[in-house]
Amino acid sequence: MTELQITDLIMGNGKEAVKGALITTQYRGFLQDGTQFDSSYDKGKAFQCVIGTGRVIKGWDQGLMGMKVGGKRKLFVPAHLGYADRGMGENIPPNSDLSFEIELLEVLTRDD
Repeated sequence: MTELQITDLIMGNGKEAVKGALITTQYRGFLQDGTQFDSSYDKGKAFQCVIGTGRVIKGWDQGLMGMKVGGKRKLFVPAHLGYADRGMGENIPPNSDLSFEIELLEVLTRDD
């Protein structure tokens, strides 16, 4: 698999994630063998980031666009849209395909 795959588990009906928005999410990240490498739930704290501007992996920048608050989405992120040949720390080996389950809690844009 070399393409980003997006599966909506729950369609949200709130505000839509757009380029440059500050989003708040809860997520779990998995390696392809099913090993969980990260989870905002386990940390007890939601994750905030600006979307669509290169501050997170490309798979998130592309895969969360258009998602609406209240929604839950599964992303399959091929290695080149994740951490590529760099890997990330001890948990994510180089050239790892990743999958994420992401819940969108809030979207803030400049007009808010």
